[in-house]
Amino acid sequence: MTWVTSLLSVAAMSLTHGASPHSARVELNGVSKRFLTPSGDVFTAIQDVTFAVEPGQFCALVGPTGCGKSTSLSLVSGLDKPSSGTVSVGGTAVDGIADGVSFMFQTDALLPWKSVLANVALGPIFRGASKREAQASARDWLRRVGLAGFEDRYPHQLSGGMRKRVAMAAALINEPRILIMDEPFGALDVQTKAIMSNELLALWEQVRCSVIFITHDLDEAVALADRVVVMTSSPGTVKDIYDIDLPRPRGDVQEIRFQPRFVELQRQIWRSLRDEVERAYAATAGVPA
Repeated sequence: MTWVTSLLSVAAMSLTHGASPHSARVELNGVSKRFLTPSGDVFTAIQDVTFAVEPGQFCALVGPTGCGKSTSLSLVSGLDKPSSGTVSVGGTAVDGIADGVSFMFQTDALLPWKSVLANVALGPIFRGASKREAQASARDWLRRVGLAGFEDRYPHQLSGGMRKRVAMAAALINEPRILIMDEPFGALDVQTKAIMSNELLALWEQVRCSVIFITHDLDEAVALADRVVVMTSSPGTVKDIYDIDLPRPRGDVQEIRFQPRFVELQRQIWRSLRDEVERAYAATAGVPA
């Protein structure tokens, strides 16, 4: 059974091989973002960030804590605006909250006072669907994520992995143009994380939509992604971009990690990432890099 999916769709775009006809190209070009600190100083979160996510591509962002990965995603979603540079989806500049965006965070955003069914049905209801239509669609999505029979439960009655499946269904029921995933499996135990990764890959292989996925787990990035973007320590910029040429379908993520090519790619990316992690640690620990 397939439990999880990811949809990132915009119509009338040039497609890569195997991409969904509704996939879109996401592009950041020379993007910087600066904030004012409480003391009035200017803090540069990201600087001159340039990378693209091709139609139907699964792209993972990796980098040390505080390098601006989440900031980059907030700019793609339209939740924030760049200080300089351009962000575009499907060739159109993002200006304000982008239409049809679903954002999955590390901590699920379920409403504790609503049932599982009601949480998943919220999106269609907000979009104008009748309660009956929304609940029918929600039941279908809960079946897809392996939670048929749990419609009347409340979030506190579910395990961490089950809550993630509800969050997935709630994100995907609206068939979003963009699915952004900010460490969605980071809080799960190792076994549940592997199961969720396998199921995510299984359905994504069928729909071939574009995904932007943040993780601190380099093995997870290589196992899931077509492209891995390595960001530097603060201010974050793009250090390296690696195209992951492991064949698809990938199969079990636990088994992939023993393949010679996986090990080679993981080592290459870690050589690039290690210096940035050590530099970020030295900066926060107050020791010379």
